[in-house]
Amino acid sequence: MKVAVASDHAGFPLKDTVVNTLIALGHTPVDFGTNSTESVDYPDFANKAGMAIVDGEVERAITLCGSGVGVCIAGNKIPGVYACLCHDTYTASQGVEHDHMNMLCLGARVIGQELAIRIIEAFMSAVPSTEPRHLRRVEKTNAIEKSHLQE
Repeated sequence: MKVAVASDHAGFPLKDTVVNTLIALGHTPVDFGTNSTESVDYPDFANKAGMAIVDGEVERAITLCGSGVGVCIAGNKIPGVYACLCHDTYTASQGVEHDHMNMLCLGARVIGQELAIRIIEAFMSAVPSTEPRHLRRVEKTNAIEKSHLQE
């Protein structure tokens, strides 16, 4: 699976771990920057990763900033992107399975390398559920998004 990877300066120290974990799992990371700890703005990088999902260039994305909150908020502003901040494996897998999350957001100043690896493994191994109750809920979420786009 092709996966966008993007971070701001605060997320950059954990970015190599993300890329290497994806490769070890047999996936293809697509790097959308940043490439240093020089201060940059997280919305720019969350947008690049999110648009790669929307444009069909990648199937999923992993974004990083200091807390994970900024990239999560920015990612969720993009119609078709379902970004979640996950600092545990349960949320990372269930977010995909039940809620069809397609952007994992991580806080590099919150979690360490080993936990990040486990969360990425959970996110990447999860498969969106096709159970009617989950599909119904995902469709309701999509309807909320569409209703606000029409305003």
